[in-house]
Amino acid sequence: MKVTIIGSGYVGLVTGACLAEQGNNVFCLDLDPKKIEILNSGGVPIYELGLKEMIARNRAAGRLQFSTDIAASVAHGDIQFIAVGTPPDEDGSADLQYVVAAARNIGRYASTPKVIVDKSTVPVGTADKVSAAITDELQKRGLPADLCSVVSNPEFLKEGAAVEDFMRPDRIVIGTENTPAGLRAKEQMRKLYTPFNRHHERTYYMDVKSAELTKYAANAMLATRISFMNELANLADLVGADIEAVRQGIGSDSRIGFGFLYPGTGYGGSCFPKDVSALSKTALEHGRDLKILNAVEAVNELQKYTLVEKIEKRFGADLSNMKFALWGLAFKPNTDDMREAPSRVIIQELVKRGASIVAHDPVAMPEAKHCLEQDFIANPEGFKKISMVDDPMAALNGCDALVIVTEWKAFRSPDFDQVVQKLTHPIIFDGRNLYEPGSMKELGIEYYGIGRHN
Repeated sequence: MKVTIIGSGYVGLVTGACLAEQGNNVFCLDLDPKKIEILNSGGVPIYELGLKEMIARNRAAGRLQFSTDIAASVAHGDIQFIAVGTPPDEDGSADLQYVVAAARNIGRYASTPKVIVDKSTVPVGTADKVSAAITDELQKRGLPADLCSVVSNPEFLKEGAAVEDFMRPDRIVIGTENTPAGLRAKEQMRKLYTPFNRHHERTYYMDVKSAELTKYAANAMLATRISFMNELANLADLVGADIEAVRQGIGSDSRIGFGFLYPGTGYGGSCFPKDVSALSKTALEHGRDLKILNAVEAVNELQKYTLVEKIEKRFGADLSNMKFALWGLAFKPNTDDMREAPSRVIIQELVKRGASIVAHDPVAMPEAKHCLEQDFIANPEGFKKISMVDDPMAALNGCDALVIVTEWKAFRSPDFDQVVQKLTHPIIFDGRNLYEPGSMKELGIEYYGIGRHN
């Protein structure tokens, strides 16, 4: 099938590459010429396991192309995926300007029937706006309004495992209109996703608005579990309980399960923060205040300060002349995404108290440097207190303590003898509970986890 992907960012690249891998002819559009230049020269502007190799393989096979040509992109695909960004607006709602602009471009150039797929994470009711924008442009050209049909097909990709998630999905959600054009679109989508349903049916068909809400509901539920566990972990610290024992105790209940029950320094990334905020904003627009989600957001923001509070309790509020090693900058492992990363808050707060930081991350350091430059734009002297090194052990040299923020596999079993030798004080503040407190005590390491008998 001929498919166009509008937007060659995270979702667009993964979607385009994976659909090409199944034999489809895919045209990826982006209006950023630098991004297209990188892709056409064999590079990939984001880090995602397996993506670079898949893109190279399908470009070589002639099934995947990248361009800035809007007219060519509309002409190419019978199915047009809109996968552009929906950044949070100042009031927390999703900014739909890029989605609507993409829709208008389709309406300006379409001359044959098209299935328009909302792949971007968008609020309930966005399909109506997309349809209205396309219809407006079609009618200006004297073309029938039902030339295009809008479908909601939200993505459920985990950064760091997005290619695997797309190729072996838990579920595929497709929302269509109950009209002749909508039924034709449903059949087109069924054909497109047939290769992903060979072993068993994974597709759930529903109305468009239900599909739109499903995406937000899923992310809001996962974010809620994270904030809930973080609250319990903080309570465990106060009462002397071990949150890891509690996690196993409640996770073994089949009604609860173990997923997303790990306490830490709070969630970040491109999805949970903006999606929880956007869902709350949507509710307010309809006169409903979602109190649980408001609490989820509040808890998450406070959790990013938890490690700083532990450090301050141990060393005092004045951290001048102190130096901390920091392992992990990305908001989660297997990605270089620094959006809403807890590390950014932790670094800013430690520097504000006078500390210096020596950081290491396996892949996110270039992106982290760019983001931290922006964070410290009003405090260039503070930015000079931050350095980054390629070797995690080198980051420890002469530091007063180690702070762990991201749970990369490479951090799970370090040479603890070296850790003790290199640190001025054998102290670890572990924001991801990678180590057992008892084992750390035996090694002579002063250990502070999240809710771990501190």
